[in-house]
Amino acid sequence: MTGPVRRVEEGAPRLDRLDGVAPMPVWAVCDYAGPVRDVVVSWKDRERADLDALLAPAMRRAAAGLVPLVGPVVGQAGLLVVPAPSAPGSRLRRGREPVGVLAGAVAAALRDGGVPAVVVPALRRRRTTRDQVGLGARARGRNLGASVRVRRRALREGATCLLVDDVLTTGATLAAAERALTGAATPVLGALVLAATPPPDAVTESPHDGWSSAVHPTDTLGLA
Repeated sequence: MTGPVRRVEEGAPRLDRLDGVAPMPVWAVCDYAGPVRDVVVSWKDRERADLDALLAPAMRRAAAGLVPLVGPVVGQAGLLVVPAPSAPGSRLRRGREPVGVLAGAVAAALRDGGVPAVVVPALRRRRTTRDQVGLGARARGRNLGASVRVRRRALREGATCLLVDDVLTTGATLAAAERALTGAATPVLGALVLAATPPPDAVTESPHDGWSSAVHPTDTLGLA
């Protein structure tokens, strides 16, 4: 988990807005496969909070690499680092918010680089949604739908957002989060995730191929 971040949104079908606008940029630290997958599952679902000491620094290093990209497009109101919301049942079962740990590491790295960033838990999930684990792409989209809500009082006028999540699979969670935030007139620059599920035909031992050329409405980050 020491390499440079990679653009991975093209491999997440549910990030496609289907309106001619490119998906928001998503950067990943590594592939969600092999030992990485085992570590993340243990961290999230097997009460291995001690793995914060491994995963948070990885996210912090990744976020430091984004400073030259996000810094120039963040205004005086600053950047809100918004963790993707967990299902209420998952939060109760775990007794904590693991993604919040990652978001804290991201915000710290951005501040170290001179970007005014603060963690804001601005999103929540309704209790009627299931945990996403085990659901396919279509089921994930249906499960989330309009279930992600914004805590409007947590938002800051004029600020932009960077979403943070642990794993990118279909992109349904991030897509729902982006819709909720933009619906509250808060632009989203993109998302940073710990790991991304590789496409079925990918060779996970090989590095990803370059940067995507897709341009998002708020993507002035210069990664084309």
